[in-house]
Amino acid sequence: MNDIVLQTKNLSKRFGAVAAVKDLNLEIREGEVFGFLGPNGAGKTTSINMICGLLRPDSGEVLIHGKSIRGDGSITQRVGVCPQEIILWERLTCREQLAFIGEMYGLPHRESLRRADMLLAEMNLEEKRNAQARTLSGGLQRRLNLIMALVHDPEIVILDEPEAGLDPQSRVRVRQYIQSLARRKTVILTTHNMDEADRTADRIAIVDHGELLRIGTPAELKRTIGEGDVVEIRLAGRVEEIRGSLSAAAAVDPQADTRLEGDLLTVRMLDAVGRLPSLMEAVGRTGAHAAEMRIRENTLEDVFLQLTGRRLRE
Repeated sequence: MNDIVLQTKNLSKRFGAVAAVKDLNLEIREGEVFGFLGPNGAGKTTSINMICGLLRPDSGEVLIHGKSIRGDGSITQRVGVCPQEIILWERLTCREQLAFIGEMYGLPHRESLRRADMLLAEMNLEEKRNAQARTLSGGLQRRLNLIMALVHDPEIVILDEPEAGLDPQSRVRVRQYIQSLARRKTVILTTHNMDEADRTADRIAIVDHGELLRIGTPAELKRTIGEGDVVEIRLAGRVEEIRGSLSAAAAVDPQADTRLEGDLLTVRMLDAVGRLPSLMEAVGRTGAHAAEMRIRENTLEDVFLQLTGRRLRE
């Protein structure tokens, strides 16, 4: 896990006046699942396209095992990509899809069929091996699309939103499969699902506006926004009473991180359970009262929103 399999050094790309990626520096270790998170328009797709050799950077370079991929035709053999959009040939069977992709990568026909059968079994698609792609449900198509990135046995696998549009059963199966790839292959995972990233990734990079904002394990990232638990209180009462609850909560612990959005009061503080009676008493003195309340730990979503903001992105 200490060997660096892929590096980006000062990777940059502009599209006209827009700097899509700015001096991106990453080191991705052999055998890890590396999460790549960011809002829409953050530069994830542009970065991924440069990493897999589909897009030439304006400056900087991508290295695999210390060697630049620029001008290296073997990059296609070493990297497998599963795009967010499902790309299949509707009238080919599942087995034919995989075998065709294998032959496109230069595998002999028999080897392509062997790997096709193996991957279909791993993804629990054996019963659909002779079914045309157009007859599959969206979840099964997504699962087939994922293993198509693995037919040529790449050492690095890039998965772009692999759980998008999946039902709970398929989501769990895909997540388990990604985890099974770890240690055998290096997996780069892009997703908007914070729970997926937290459960699956060994380390996570968060990017926005083309820049790397933070990198670390999920636990390390969650510690960056403060110690303690989070108390969320849904308030009821008059507007002035609800607004007054913010200063009341802050008075309970001046070191706490307090925030009021609409009628939701959020307080992050140490010993949240022990201080809860004092917090509720202080809020009650404003005239507001709690309609709902919960206590939880910091989440990756907290980290993500603190770094990238809460404004909706197109």
